[in-house]
Amino acid sequence: MSQTIEKTKCLIIGSGPAGYTAGIYAARADLKPILYQGLQPGGQLTITTDVENYPGYPDGITGPEMMEDLKKQCARFGTDVRWGIVTGVDFSSRPFKATADDGKEIHADTVIIATGASAKWLGLESEKKFNGFGVSACATCDGFFYRGKDVAVVGGGDTAAEEATYLANLCSKVYLIHRRDELRASKAMQHRVFKTPNIEMVWNSVPKEIVGDQTVNGVIIQDVNSGEERKLDIEGFFVAIGHTPNTDLFKGVLDMDEMGYLITKPDSTATNIPGVFAAGDVQDKIYRQAVTAAGTGCMAAIEAERFLGEQE
Repeated sequence: MSQTIEKTKCLIIGSGPAGYTAGIYAARADLKPILYQGLQPGGQLTITTDVENYPGYPDGITGPEMMEDLKKQCARFGTDVRWGIVTGVDFSSRPFKATADDGKEIHADTVIIATGASAKWLGLESEKKFNGFGVSACATCDGFFYRGKDVAVVGGGDTAAEEATYLANLCSKVYLIHRRDELRASKAMQHRVFKTPNIEMVWNSVPKEIVGDQTVNGVIIQDVNSGEERKLDIEGFFVAIGHTPNTDLFKGVLDMDEMGYLITKPDSTATNIPGVFAAGDVQDKIYRQAVTAAGTGCMAAIEAERFLGEQE
């Protein structure tokens, strides 16, 4: 069976604020972009409830609603928005080539990568065993199931603080487990945690094993100083220890840092391959906000348009 080959001036790999904004700008520049949304259409914001810090929404908006709005705006200007993932790339010569899981091969004059980042796990066997049966990496997706119950969150950054305060509105008690004696989270997030009466800090501790029968009924934690172990009685265990950039597809192809984030040139979204750009959390480990992702999506599309102009 021969592969279907399609040509485009601009291929966008990934969605979310970065991918969809790139689509809006690229389509308005008449680049007729094709966008593959990836495994999580809309990106991490689809697992976020209230977005209150994105400009233009004075009353806030939910993450999924906002992504649906962006997707519609993207399609309205002519971006070919598709379900599915890009499974292979060849950036050795232009036009660049990409294969997708729908069997199509795309030949693109420019590529914008907006594949984002994914949640990290602790790596415990019991974490895998109970995944979906009491273990989660997304409080806003699964918190509803633990209303009135006791749960634990592990982590010390903004993600963990946000998950804990979100769960505190639903659950009787939230244990926030952290390996150090102070949080890494921003001061604003720390204040929210410390003033929430049903969040109990569990300092200097690490989870050793999640326990239960069919579902979770506790976690064994170990004090990092004394080595002492004890059990917390919980029914939900939420992992909030950061993210890994979704860049496996580009290993050995594009320059990336030791953590796997794509490296872009200063004041630019350009990668080490001319004509290939990266936007959003796949290249931003500092800000990781919807508004900065959208901003770099805009930059990438403008840079792609200018790159094509220079080639003519």
